[in-house]
Amino acid sequence: MPKSIDVAEYILKRSGPQFPLKLQSLVYYSQAWSLTWDGRPLFDDEIQAWPAGPVAPLLYERYLGQSPVRSVGGDADVIARDPVAVETIDAVLEFYADRDRQWLYDLTHSEQPWREARGSVLPGDPCERAISHQSMATYYASL
Repeated sequence: MPKSIDVAEYILKRSGPQFPLKLQSLVYYSQAWSLTWDGRPLFDDEIQAWPAGPVAPLLYERYLGQSPVRSVGGDADVIARDPVAVETIDAVLEFYADRDRQWLYDLTHSEQPWREARGSVLPGDPCERAISHQSMATYYASL
């Protein structure tokens, strides 16, 4: 199964360099909408409810020190060979890619999956709790 870095590499090839927070948001929304529309995850590594928003730790490790991010060493071809994944990610990019980082930050922080995973953790405090596939699928299906 693909990893978050494969999805990110596909996004970078389609949309060009991205700032880290925006790239994480695009990967998060790709996963969330795949769970909702396609009934399956795009990748199997987890997304955690960090203070800055939803973060795939594997992806974070790959771009650390890059801003903007140009490559994360993933395999975009793994995604390109899956027409369902391509359709989902392209739809996500069509809606979210032109949004600025602050808009995406505000959006993820206002939505239930991130808030639910953080629970009673104070704003700004570290949190490594996973955002569950079930919470993403349920929330985004309700929109």
